[in-house]
Amino acid sequence: MTDVTKYLKVYTGRCNPDLAKDIAKILGTELGKIKLTTFQNGEIYARYLESVRGCDVFLIQSVSRDVNDSLMELLLMADAAKRASARTVTAVITHYGYSRQDKKSASREPISAKLVANLLTVAGVDRTIAIDLHQGQIQGFFDTPVNHLTALPIFSEYFAKKNLENICVVSPDVGRAKAAKKLADLLEADLAVMHKSRPSHNVAEISSVIGDVKGKTCILNDDIIDTAGSVVSATKKLKEEGATAVYICATHGLFSGPAYDRIAEADIEEVVVCDTVPLEEGKEIDKIKIVSVAPILAKAISNVYQEASVSELFDPEFQL
Repeated sequence: MTDVTKYLKVYTGRCNPDLAKDIAKILGTELGKIKLTTFQNGEIYARYLESVRGCDVFLIQSVSRDVNDSLMELLLMADAAKRASARTVTAVITHYGYSRQDKKSASREPISAKLVANLLTVAGVDRTIAIDLHQGQIQGFFDTPVNHLTALPIFSEYFAKKNLENICVVSPDVGRAKAAKKLADLLEADLAVMHKSRPSHNVAEISSVIGDVKGKTCILNDDIIDTAGSVVSATKKLKEEGATAVYICATHGLFSGPAYDRIAEADIEEVVVCDTVPLEEGKEIDKIKIVSVAPILAKAISNVYQEASVSELFDPEFQL
């Protein structure tokens, strides 16, 4: 019987090519050649400029910024790869757009995160690699394998190097408490949980803090910063409760609308985000610090390609 030889091919969409280049460099390969263009009427065109027949294709894309365009671009890349006889197609989604709509909070609403999962499957995606989904149960929306990674070890390493004293990790709401507890364990810190409600979209009200933050250096951990309304409200509340300093860390820095201005004006020491979403050019401010997820994503791609275990990457104890 003839041996089947596998080939690794890594491609990127147009949303976050810098991260894709870093991942490819760590893997010791180059990004594959693909043509991506947009017609005058807004339609997107994708074509591979090299053979992908029999290859294990990894598509790196952040479904952010122009969310609908970046999602459609990923779907077309997957469809083109499948129709070109790729052996497998893995979507490496550094930010999963529509992830916040993961349930029906009111009648007559869509469950958009499930719809996106369906679209990816129909487009030909065999496996998805994601990092810090808004809710872990989104994995259950897929009928294909999902490798759900976490940036908690990256944040732990960053703050450990700062040698902060009297640390308290704070969850912005009950839903994030489990992840905040893991970060607190990694930093050997205390834990506090805030009670948050949302009277409307992009509006957050913090009513109370469960735990003692007086005289402590607080690290507020979240998965997404969008308009920064939540983190600014949380910072004010923590200061009112006696926190001496407030740091923010979140995997995905969307920074929409007034986010940059709000962060610049808030009494926040630093806002630490990952490079899962590219910062808007010309909007950078000193308070925002970037840490890279390229090493952990490259490791996941390598393990999937070599059919090795990826479970160590789910565990916050994993050290880069």
